[in-house]
Amino acid sequence: MMTSLLVCGFVGMFSETALNIAISHLMEVFHISASAAQWLTTGYLLTLGILMPMTGLLLQWFTSRQLFIISLVSSITGTLIAAMAFGFEMLLAARVLQAIGMSLLLPLLFNMILVAYPPEKRGAAMGSVGLVIMFAPAIAPSLSGLLIEYLSWRYIFWFSLPLLGIGLLIGLRYLENATKRTKPPIDLLSIVLSTIGFGSVVFGFSKAGEAEAGWTSMAVTVFLLIGIVFLALFVLRQLTIPQPLLNLNVFRYPMFTVGQSIILIGMLIIVSSMIILPIYLQNSLKFSAFTTGLLLLPGSALNGILSPSMGRLFDKHGPKRLVIPGFLVIATTLGFYCWITASSSAGWIVALHIGLMVGISMVMMPAQTNALNQLPPALHPHGTAVMSTLQQVTGAIGTAIAVSLLARGTGTRLQDSMLSNSLDRMADAIAFGSRNAFFFSLIVSIIGLIIGIFIRRVVVKRDGISHSSI
Repeated sequence: MMTSLLVCGFVGMFSETALNIAISHLMEVFHISASAAQWLTTGYLLTLGILMPMTGLLLQWFTSRQLFIISLVSSITGTLIAAMAFGFEMLLAARVLQAIGMSLLLPLLFNMILVAYPPEKRGAAMGSVGLVIMFAPAIAPSLSGLLIEYLSWRYIFWFSLPLLGIGLLIGLRYLENATKRTKPPIDLLSIVLSTIGFGSVVFGFSKAGEAEAGWTSMAVTVFLLIGIVFLALFVLRQLTIPQPLLNLNVFRYPMFTVGQSIILIGMLIIVSSMIILPIYLQNSLKFSAFTTGLLLLPGSALNGILSPSMGRLFDKHGPKRLVIPGFLVIATTLGFYCWITASSSAGWIVALHIGLMVGISMVMMPAQTNALNQLPPALHPHGTAVMSTLQQVTGAIGTAIAVSLLARGTGTRLQDSMLSNSLDRMADAIAFGSRNAFFFSLIVSIIGLIIGIFIRRVVVKRDGISHSSI
């Protein structure tokens, strides 16, 4: 069962990130602008942001097997259409289908772990998820770069298709219905408020992260204001109806709230580094896209490889002994990143990236497992839905902030620079802008360290009641 879910999760994460390196190539193939090509990413994120809040309800309306089959059929259909796409609109529609499948698969994966594994083994199981979630993005740039250079961008999807088929066959054979359908009433107003609220926020921050848009864009301002208003109405609605679409009572459990805060901080750091480092390596240190992918591979791969071990350490020692040292490692490496220049060595950047990813592996899965452990079984679907939704929103926010800090720092440095060579001046300016973004991440990591002091291990008794211990 877990093999099937992890294989499909791997392919989903690979497909999500592998296409990013092909954006410039697709602009030439389909003769589209950068803003149009960006919709291949924005549309994907927008679909996730809209559907993720509804997964708590879907997990109670459909069986595990039904959701798994719907997810895989959508993913396989989208991947097949993408591989054969003869136009940009066709490829964009395929990306939406892929996102629908991924939005159902990830919450189902986390929920199945909570149901199938006893609390004392959930850390190791969550670590396996971390291996998949981090290893797929780690190899995606390098592998997609090779496929584009020697074959075609279409092979990004042809590579994924047989793996999805294998995952589907294994799931049909071994995946069992581990949850009961309660079929709570569907509140249409909540669905409308959620769709407009989360969709507008994700779209607004995604536009803010585009170079030609930015925070001063009227569209960004309007969509963010609409999103905030509708999300406020959505929260009020969830707190006043007996059976909400997204049960916000999960935040009444202190370790869930602490763990969720740590996860979002970790997500901000991951997203900002994934955006800034490739730009810095390619435009300041002058490496190719393929070489950049290879340079970032060791750290990201090690993060995934260490995740199962971190999960087992969590099962044995609890979260605090991992989270606090993890944030110390993260803050230290980000502090060194604040001193990078256009002449920094590639080996030093790789070493720092490895340290950053090791710290992330010590923080993310332990905090996530501990948070979900405190929720009673009835709130498990809502807990996974809240986590998945907020991570998507945080990803959009982190991208927008990192890009804006990079752009502002680069522009300021270009105005003040005394270098005569334009190429050297640009390389120096991008390094300066990158330091601005890493300084923001450093501040965020210190906040995470402070929050980590309050984390306590959740002990789940046999009757399902949980309590916290130091």
